[in-house]
Amino acid sequence: MNVASTGLRSERRLVLSALIMLAAAGWALVIWQATTVDDHGHMGLDLTMGMAAPLFLAMWVAMMVAMMLPASAPMILAFARSQARKRERGAPYVPTWVFVAPYLTVWGAFGVVGYGLAAAADSMADDSMWAMDNLPRIAGGLLVAAGVYQLTPLKHICLARCRSPLSFMLSYWQDGRWGAVRMGLRHGVFCLGCCWVLFLLLVPLGVMNVGAMLAITALVFAEKTLPQGERVARVAAVAMVVYGLLAVAVPAALPTMT
Repeated sequence: MNVASTGLRSERRLVLSALIMLAAAGWALVIWQATTVDDHGHMGLDLTMGMAAPLFLAMWVAMMVAMMLPASAPMILAFARSQARKRERGAPYVPTWVFVAPYLTVWGAFGVVGYGLAAAADSMADDSMWAMDNLPRIAGGLLVAAGVYQLTPLKHICLARCRSPLSFMLSYWQDGRWGAVRMGLRHGVFCLGCCWVLFLLLVPLGVMNVGAMLAITALVFAEKTLPQGERVARVAAVAMVVYGLLAVAVPAALPTMT
């Protein structure tokens, strides 16, 4: 019993250490890229930062590793713990990365959408002075939309699935590697449904806006892991709506990427 318990604790420490190192590496890469962009300077929005789609998507995945793995750690650790118990019994088990990789694939696919929106926004800004002049108001409108989405049934359902690893495992458990892949994809979809609109805020605020990324990361982490996470989501909704309306009325109240 003690040997098995020690093995489980070691597995947990190993997985948690790997998640911390991956998140730290993701933040280091994102901050380096943001510093590089600032040093080079830019005109207009330049949300794609002059990157071709493959490089942009690679940076996007690094962002997701940095921003989403901390909040998803309880779910990943729950999966790892269940597989470690199987291994202790000598039963077939699945490595944790088989669950994590499909999760990141979902966010990578969303990055394709993000690249399309960023490229479209760059094009619109180049062709329309109105868009550049009204960027804070556009950002304010997105903030209002994000706040409203925070209060929708879909947000509540997705957040509930993300907040309870045990409930997720009981409801969606599937054996084997392909089962782990499907579980990872499903968890990624729930996570995306919970947070997608927050990441759209990076379009007007700046894809490499580290301050905005930190704020979103903190909110996502609080919603998913704190005991009062659902209340945090509702309070954040009210704050986003109020701040968004303020930005629409007083554009100078919301700094944007210009």
